[in-house]
Amino acid sequence: MQQTLEFIENYAIWGYGILFLYSFGGGMIALLAASVLAGVGKLDLSLCIIIAAVANFLGDELLFYLAKFNKNAVLPYFKKHRRKLALAQILFKSYGGKIILAKKFIYGLKTLIPLAIGLSKYSAKKFLFLNAICAIIWAVSLGLLGFFAGDFIQQISEKYGQNTSFLIIFLVAILFALWLYFEKQTKRTKI
Repeated sequence: MQQTLEFIENYAIWGYGILFLYSFGGGMIALLAASVLAGVGKLDLSLCIIIAAVANFLGDELLFYLAKFNKNAVLPYFKKHRRKLALAQILFKSYGGKIILAKKFIYGLKTLIPLAIGLSKYSAKKFLFLNAICAIIWAVSLGLLGFFAGDFIQQISEKYGQNTSFLIIFLVAILFALWLYFEKQTKRTKI
């Protein structure tokens, strides 16, 4: 446990870089992990939220513009995700701009919704504005959730001392199980 905390303290700057890179393509788990670390005092919450929001915003903008101006070059790379891309287009047509916020929380569609919107005739300025607001809402909500979870872990650790390793292992196991569940739910079933 102590070695893990020392590693985190010594390499916290790498945590911000990893958060940026991971948030560029989605970043829900990375933001939760970083904000939990902020809750225990290892990272700065404000910086985590800003980094995640900016990276998420930039990643979605990149995907939007790739689809908008390079349709023929982008589409071949997404052949195996045709069903998800079609679902993303249906969701966008059904819910319009509201799906920009919702997609930030939908595992498996986070990268495909901006592509679907880019393939449509949706206004680039409108997408930029809505994407910026939604990235901030996403980062603040998940950042605060993780921060309070980290604060809770810190309180448990102070109350029970060094015997909290099982709690951290349990929380990591829950996050991993959630990831596996969402991964399985988004895979195409064979008929």
